[in-house]
Amino acid sequence: MFPGRMPLSPPGPAGPDPELELAFIERPIRRSLKTAEEIDQLTVDEDLNDIERAIYLLSVGQEVQKACIISNLPTLVRQNPAETFRRVVPKVREVLTGAAPEIQLAAATSLLTILQDDIILIHTHTFSILKTVLLHMNHRDPVVSGAWLETLLLAIDALPKDTIRQEVLNPLLYQSQLSQSVQGRLTSCRILGKVACKFDSLMVKTELVPLARSLCQDPESEVRVCMCRQMEIIARAVGVDDTRTEVLPELAELAGDEESSVRVAAFDSIINLMEMLDSEDRLNVLVPMVMAVCDGSSQVDEAVMLSLSFQFGKLCSGLAGFLSDEQKCVLLQKFRVLCVSGLPTEGNPADGTKSALIRSNCCYNLPAMVVFVESIHFLSDLYLPFSSLCSDPEVSVRQSAASSFHQVVKLLGSNVYLVHKELLSLLQDEALEVLDALSNQLDETLEVVLSRGENLTLDNKLSELLSALLSAEQKVGSSLRWRLHEKLLQRYRCLARLLPGQLLHQSFCPRIFIILTTNKVLPVQKEAARTFCTFLRYNRKQEQRQEMMERLFRDLAQGHSYWNRLRFLDVCEVAAEVFSRKYFSKHLVIPALELVHDPVANVRYKLCQLLPQLRSSLRLPADKLLLQKLDLCVQKFLCEEKDKDVVATIRKTVLELDKLDLTEPFHKRHDWDFLDQKKEKEEMLLLEMEHLERQQNDGIRIPNNHTERKRRDNKTSLSITKSMSMSSSTSASSSSKEMRRSKLSRSRSLSSQPPTSKPVHSEKSQKVKDLGSSSGLGKSSTMSTKDDSVRAAHFTLTTQSTSSMPVLIRSNTTSLLDRASILDQKDHRIRTLDHRTSNMDHRNNMMEYRTSNLDQRDFRTSILDQREHRTSTLDKRDFRTSILDQREHRTSTLDKRDFRTSILDQREHRTSTLGQRSKTMDHGYGTSDSQSKKLSINRKPSSFQSGRD
Repeated sequence: MFPGRMPLSPPGPAGPDPELELAFIERPIRRSLKTAEEIDQLTVDEDLNDIERAIYLLSVGQEVQKACIISNLPTLVRQNPAETFRRVVPKVREVLTGAAPEIQLAAATSLLTILQDDIILIHTHTFSILKTVLLHMNHRDPVVSGAWLETLLLAIDALPKDTIRQEVLNPLLYQSQLSQSVQGRLTSCRILGKVACKFDSLMVKTELVPLARSLCQDPESEVRVCMCRQMEIIARAVGVDDTRTEVLPELAELAGDEESSVRVAAFDSIINLMEMLDSEDRLNVLVPMVMAVCDGSSQVDEAVMLSLSFQFGKLCSGLAGFLSDEQKCVLLQKFRVLCVSGLPTEGNPADGTKSALIRSNCCYNLPAMVVFVESIHFLSDLYLPFSSLCSDPEVSVRQSAASSFHQVVKLLGSNVYLVHKELLSLLQDEALEVLDALSNQLDETLEVVLSRGENLTLDNKLSELLSALLSAEQKVGSSLRWRLHEKLLQRYRCLARLLPGQLLHQSFCPRIFIILTTNKVLPVQKEAARTFCTFLRYNRKQEQRQEMMERLFRDLAQGHSYWNRLRFLDVCEVAAEVFSRKYFSKHLVIPALELVHDPVANVRYKLCQLLPQLRSSLRLPADKLLLQKLDLCVQKFLCEEKDKDVVATIRKTVLELDKLDLTEPFHKRHDWDFLDQKKEKEEMLLLEMEHLERQQNDGIRIPNNHTERKRRDNKTSLSITKSMSMSSSTSASSSSKEMRRSKLSRSRSLSSQPPTSKPVHSEKSQKVKDLGSSSGLGKSSTMSTKDDSVRAAHFTLTTQSTSSMPVLIRSNTTSLLDRASILDQKDHRIRTLDHRTSNMDHRNNMMEYRTSNLDQRDFRTSILDQREHRTSTLDKRDFRTSILDQREHRTSTLDKRDFRTSILDQREHRTSTLGQRSKTMDHGYGTSDSQSKKLSINRKPSSFQSGRD
């Protein structure tokens, strides 16, 4: 192309021929892609309208132009339907005869659009369109014929019944004959299933079902398979009763066909019609068929196993009430075999993709199988195949297992700890596709695992789960799958409600900070900011919250990199949505406004965009100081900013700020205001829960001696009141105790018991006396009745012992000792009851303390309600005063108008007075003129007379 600049290699035996190079250089270069003749052929007169241009191009245009005109045929029909069907559509029929496949496909699509969009009146031009479709439906190219068939099938929904009966069903009877081609009979099967839903059950039963039976007996297996697929539609059209007598026998016969594809099609159709079968048909037809398939499918072929694996859950759910225990065991055993089909063993290598698809179908049916065997039998019946599927060598199988894992976990309930190992293996899977499938419903899975798994704390299961979650996030963060990283961080937000704040603060918050400061993908950073704000909101430890906020200010707001300061503004933007306005304005507004002094223009630009959101979080008069600082920030931008982009942004921002009303009355608040109130109440509730937890922890640390001293003081005060009310009973009991003590001492002196046992009983009796005298009011009335009965017994014993012989005294002494031991046992019971009453007193005190706290809360809420009522009343008063001010302004305006009108009236009166004066003067001047004239007239005759004289 540039001969002057192209260096030529020197001639030599190894170099190229210089003559060839010169010939290549001097070859003429074609500057355009089209010749002048081709350009003339492609040129169309601009004065032609759309219809004439379409006819011209369809007549003499090239293939590309013809295809373009046929693709734009729906537009021509919308613009001018009459002329298009009269002049263009016949030309399209001529072009389609022997046209290329591209033009045929474009015509099929255009005609389908015309029929479906109701562009034309169906009864007017349906015949012309259907004639074209039916004419080219038997095209020799299978792709073109399939396109025209799909056009016809989709157009049947828009056609009336009479047109379908005349134009579609009549050719259908001819094409379904054995003399026609296989492609024609397959087309008849498709059309037969499509038109069945357009007519009533009687017409389908009398006209379409016999034709379907004949096609079910076709010698070609492809035709029988296609008709089996359509029998389900025909069965739903004829109804439940006719399905049992007309359709089900044909499908049952085809289920025993010699071709495996026909058996699979019949088997699938019967399973899909299961809800239309009654219990007798299920028991007599479906159950034997399923048992036969389960017994011989592994020996027949892989296609039947593939279909069975896909329909296994539906079969077990529909036949659960009709199977015996032995048949259930057969189904379970078959499912176990399908779960490991195709896996490599010691002697056999792994099979192909069909085996992997069978195992994937088993993963899809796992939830239905858990329902079938019940969760209590999961460990014995399904755990091994479930574990095998979760650790399958194929990634697609593990991905399917991860997709259905959340459903299995929900069904297990309290037995969720059984699948803890499998959850860890899926979280730590090497393939990110598996983790992607698991993370779609990971929040639901974690909610069930962390809320119902009572055994998580045992064997360090919780720490293993947390480490697996962290490692999964790190693995995704180090890859290029940033969308998966974003989704995973979004799912981790549920941990704020499920785990203690301290645990999240130690494990997850450092990782979130690393993402905020190092990750460069903006959607991931925003999701990390939202997760951080969620963790901060639900943390109940004031120290940890303060630490998180300080690190946020230190690493982001005051970071050395402007990128970190931009991320802090992103965190503020997200925090305005997560927290309430009160919390946001208290903690984040001032650090954000301090970035007005940032040396980087991008940070100031971002702050200008955030100013309306910062101001909308303020409410007057509580946030008056913050509003002043924000106004100073805006003034600084307006006065000192030099960057042109920041200046343009702050000008737009000022216009937005002027539209905000910070003193909006209650009746004009929007939905987000009520949502903000809800957030504020939740935050107050979290603070109260934190306060209660601290109080409980402080209550546990109180020494036990203080509580015991308090309990004793309460008991002594109560015992004084009881002693004052029961003085007479205590005096009688004391006298009886003295008599009993003296009698016991005399009897012990005469008895032959060993001396070592005597002081023991005396000490016990002394303890009985002490405990009886120091018993408090916490004892019940039943205890007082028991004490009275005991005292009566002691009195009778003392009276009997005074009149007895020495031998009898010894026997009475032993009985007295026995009764003293009984009294000791009763005293032990009394102590136990005292201990229980003290516990009850402590519980009552705690309940009273809690009720007092609740009363304080109610009092605070009542005060807040009163304040809200007062503010609403003040708002109403302000509204009324504004109305009065408007009225006063209007009255002052009217007064000014009245004053002006009075001045104008005075001016008019003055002008009228001046007019009258001018008229009077004119009248005076007129009379003087007349008098002067008369005098002159009188003077003239006198002068004439004197002249004559």
